[in-house]
Amino acid sequence: MTFIDQLRAAWHDRDSLLCVGLDPEPSRLPAHLRGNPDAIFEFCRTIVDATAPYACAFKPQIAYFSAQRAEIQLERLIAHIHERHPGLPVVLDAKRGDIGSTAEQYAKEAFERYQADAVTVNPYMGFDSIAPYLGYENKGVIVLCRTSNPGGSDLQFLRTADGQPLYEVVARLAAGPWNTSGQIGLVVGATFPNEIAAVRAIVGDMPLLIPGVGAQGGDVAATVKAGRTADGSGMMINSSRAIIYAGSGVDFGQAAAQAACQTRDAINEHRSAPR
Repeated sequence: MTFIDQLRAAWHDRDSLLCVGLDPEPSRLPAHLRGNPDAIFEFCRTIVDATAPYACAFKPQIAYFSAQRAEIQLERLIAHIHERHPGLPVVLDAKRGDIGSTAEQYAKEAFERYQADAVTVNPYMGFDSIAPYLGYENKGVIVLCRTSNPGGSDLQFLRTADGQPLYEVVARLAAGPWNTSGQIGLVVGATFPNEIAAVRAIVGDMPLLIPGVGAQGGDVAATVKAGRTADGSGMMINSSRAIIYAGSGVDFGQAAAQAACQTRDAINEHRSAPR
């Protein structure tokens, strides 16, 4: 099954557009896990098992694992998700972007070592830096387009000679000549609902990964109305810190589940509302 097929099934079967981000910061882990050599895995596994009923995908951020020399724990975590929660895709948030020969190694890392279902990539170096990922025909390639950080405007909003902002150029390329596998999606931040709507108008039903809801302050109603497709899907709306750090005690999994449920329900309130 392809990444997009998995995602569509998860949208329908889970009645959810929520993507749970997994950004394990050691200083924020519950006290009873600190000192455990497998603390990152144990923390994330508990979060995954607690929030899976409310999620359409999981998004581990690779830097939080590699900075702690926890790559093996990331491998185990993704294997756990596939084994215990089959059908829920894993997006490895790595934002890779390098020349073709190096990109081949990054693609191998994401899809063969970690067994991710999709990976985020940076398009700044052009198509040849993305092509190696597309060689894995069933895997998703999520291209940075209009990101949620304030500095994203430094480059993404620059206008080309014909007046298009650069992020729209990326969207057109991703939806057109670059999408050789049919498995490309785009990252568009929840803090820019007008740009979400502009990208949606360009790319049709292409999946959008939308960070910025929760701790970053993105508006749920505006995000859903701007980014949904005709059937009320089309998005992985990511929330990380607001869910995984909802509790800090031994019951942190229960707190995360409650936060995930509330976020999913808040998203669903607007899936069929008038635009």
